[in-house]
Amino acid sequence: MDCPTYHIPVMLNECMEGLDIKPDGIYADLTYGGGGHSREIIKRLGKGGHLYGFDQDNDAKDGATDDERFTFVHSNFRFVANWMQYYKVDGVDGILADLGVSSHHLDDGERGFSFRYDAPLDMRMNRRSLTTAHDIVMDYPEGRLADIMFMYGELKQSRRIAAEIARHRKQKDIKTTGQLADIVVPLLGREREKKDLARIFQALRIEVNGEMKALEEMLDAATSVLKKNGRLAVITYHSLEDRIVKNHIRYSGAENGNDNREAWIFGNPTSALKDISKGVIVPSDEEIRNNPRSRSAKLRIAEKR
Repeated sequence: MDCPTYHIPVMLNECMEGLDIKPDGIYADLTYGGGGHSREIIKRLGKGGHLYGFDQDNDAKDGATDDERFTFVHSNFRFVANWMQYYKVDGVDGILADLGVSSHHLDDGERGFSFRYDAPLDMRMNRRSLTTAHDIVMDYPEGRLADIMFMYGELKQSRRIAAEIARHRKQKDIKTTGQLADIVVPLLGREREKKDLARIFQALRIEVNGEMKALEEMLDAATSVLKKNGRLAVITYHSLEDRIVKNHIRYSGAENGNDNREAWIFGNPTSALKDISKGVIVPSDEEIRNNPRSRSAKLRIAEKR
């Protein structure tokens, strides 16, 4: 229980309050990372409680908490329902997911998640995956590359960025984050340079790791394994994630898992989840000062009907 975390957990108190931890409850932290949220959950568990921590990254597995009330699951969180069945868990009392890339990934220059370091274009959260950011930059058709920049980076100049990358890759292999940054920076306004660079890297990271599809599958699976009155707490960091989570809470199907948007249109909503955060919870000014990673964080909490 004394191994260090490699990032400060975002909105820790708000998450714990939202999950309403029961000492004998069964919980799942779907984004174990450095274990900050998990350790706080375990502190609140009695001997009869248990926490399952999910992460597909070997770094998280190597630093996992050693506690009889904790089980580390080396897997993508989209498979939470499968693993609960494997462990013969009939239902869970609460599920937490802190989305996005951790500060550990950003600070590890060799992983290629950040333009702060000149590193190989990798960006895989699961190093067993075959596709890297280098593959996308070098092999994707220009049109598809532009679509990724627009959809996942919300970049208005996505076509210019894709065209410039395509022009340079004909002349030279774009192997590193530094090379990519040098290519796209001239297209970015000086006042927005860092923000737009971050969005370019975000778009590539989302594509490499299939994050949007995995998120949708995770939300469906998480809802299916929650007990009645079980809590779901999800922290997002950009509008794409938040929109998916918001729509899932509003439209998620009942026991059959069907989408219920038509029911909403005709005035008969039957979502399996109830929004108990009344929108989004944002970090306090004090937390943002102490933990810059939390600046763009939004927390949504829902309860299984």
